[in-house]
Amino acid sequence: MSLLSKLFGGGRSAPAPEPEPEIYKDCRIFAEPVDEGGKFRLAARIEKEVDGETRTHQLIRADIFESRDAAASAAALKARQVIDEQGDRLFG
Repeated sequence: MSLLSKLFGGGRSAPAPEPEPEIYKDCRIFAEPVDEGGKFRLAARIEKEVDGETRTHQLIRADIFESRDAAASAAALKARQVIDEQGDRLFG
């Protein structure tokens, strides 16, 4: 890649597409692994409509995985567990 391309934004990769949510107990789970230099940190966004307002909870764990898919699967599993344990308290 040329120096001019890098200077004028040609070297930027496209942003990751919005993940497809998993619906679980009236919540939407978006697995959103965080790239940590070639490995992926477990992370997810959990959303729920409460009184007509979308409430969001960010779930980030210290767990690191070798692949984005493995991190996404673990994030969905952990999000379901948190929803089961916390219920609506998760959203304040």
